[in-house]
Amino acid sequence: MIQGIWGLKVGMTQVFGDDSKVVPVTVVNTAGWFVTQIKTVEVDGYNAIQVACLRKKYQGQSFSAEWLKKLKQHCLFIKEISITELPEGLTVGSSIDLGTILAKDDSVDATGITKGCGFAGVMKRWGFGGGPKSHGSTFSRKPGSIGNMRATGKVIKGKKMPGHMGDKQRTTQKLQVVQVRSEDNIVLVKGSMAGKPGSLVFLSKRG
Repeated sequence: MIQGIWGLKVGMTQVFGDDSKVVPVTVVNTAGWFVTQIKTVEVDGYNAIQVACLRKKYQGQSFSAEWLKKLKQHCLFIKEISITELPEGLTVGSSIDLGTILAKDDSVDATGITKGCGFAGVMKRWGFGGGPKSHGSTFSRKPGSIGNMRATGKVIKGKKMPGHMGDKQRTTQKLQVVQVRSEDNIVLVKGSMAGKPGSLVFLSKRG
């Protein structure tokens, strides 16, 4: 059974829930994904399906076996989904049916890559308060002391310092599926998740 699905983050919006209250949701597009390989314990040592997302100019076309010979040319992403057992009727070239994987009120974990912020200082990266802003202070955005010279003689490992910020894989757990629009291949998930619009996300079903 398939316990997750790959998709592209479209962005955030808001919808009205069953209680007529506004619910902030993240829109995930799962269109254009096809099965390109089926892996089994007997052959590969584990059960999984390899899926690929077609490039925009090929989406809407029926699957062609020629695409398997040049996957990188025709596909934007090539990923795997672990499965416990092979679903009936699933073959190479089959499209991923969103309605059979997720349903309304399901609990999912959303995994994505956070926005990259480049090289950032301690105030932006770690939320340091900084120094005085007036009276000739030269300590406005500096980190301050990073250790002592006599006791350790070195900077302690893991010290919060300036450096590369973002562009990390992060998982947001226990998000609620608000709507599943199978005809449009769109999932609405309550709350936010890592990644910028257009980035790749994986929705893993809990339980």
